[in-house]
Amino acid sequence: MPKVKTNSGAKKRFALTGSGKIKRKHAYKSHILTKKTKKQKRNLGHFAMISSADRKNVRSLLAMR
Repeated sequence: MPKVKTNSGAKKRFALTGSGKIKRKHAYKSHILTKKTKKQKRNLGHFAMISSADRKNVRSLLAMR
């Protein structure tokens, strides 16, 4: 049986932690930053974990069983 390919867009957007959780970046941090406060931009820079509702879909995109 052939190998399952990883979705190229997903591998650029998600990363695994040591404990196996999947982390993601926040949205709204790429442009139109002048109207956003320093606090908002600073907090958007941190990583977040994906929600439990999205876990199954993201794992399938990353070709994880």
